[in-house]
Amino acid sequence: MRVLLFGATGMVGQGVMRECLRDGRVESVLAVVRAPLGFTHPKLRAVVHEDFADFSSLEGEFADVDTVFYCLGVSSVGMGEDAYRRITYDYTLAAARALPADPELTFVYVSGEGTDSTEQGRSMWARVKGRTENELLAMDFRAYMFRPGFIQAVHGATSRTRLYRTLYVVIGPLYPLLRRLIPRHVTTTENLGRAMIAVVGRAGEGERVLASPEINKAAAEA
Repeated sequence: MRVLLFGATGMVGQGVMRECLRDGRVESVLAVVRAPLGFTHPKLRAVVHEDFADFSSLEGEFADVDTVFYCLGVSSVGMGEDAYRRITYDYTLAAARALPADPELTFVYVSGEGTDSTEQGRSMWARVKGRTENELLAMDFRAYMFRPGFIQAVHGATSRTRLYRTLYVVIGPLYPLLRRLIPRHVTTTENLGRAMIAVVGRAGEGERVLASPEINKAAAEA
């Protein structure tokens, strides 16, 4: 498995990268980042790239990958629809369109619980996520949409958003209770990474949209 990873410096991306580097099924990880990661690993290579709306200069780098884990995303809090759509929709589709034409390639996109597949709801972020999912599912590769609810950061993964970091400090210790009370709405960064690796082996079969229960089940099976 030759993985192309977006969002490696975010909380989810950190967790996914950790699992990729630990898993023997993953041969290599190519991380597209805006700044150096600050560490090295025999399986890891980072490419610094500034314009996430245009990956045409990296098409040669992408030519050898067979798996994409797209973990790049931002909170919609305080953002207008145009700015949120640029990061959530435009950047994601720019990356997808720069990939080699290969129906055997697997693309796993981290979306979110509550995403609006109809693209008609009142929630701006849910509509934009829904449009992004729909576009990816219609493309000529094996696409999987991950829709986690609450994500517990483990193994040192941290959010780059100050508000989220504060919330995780407060809510983090309550994760065991949340797991008992609302098990269908919680997962971990570790489970996300393990589940992503697991669905690559499905060859396009099974559910294409996975919420927290399906994510946790795939992680356990991995």
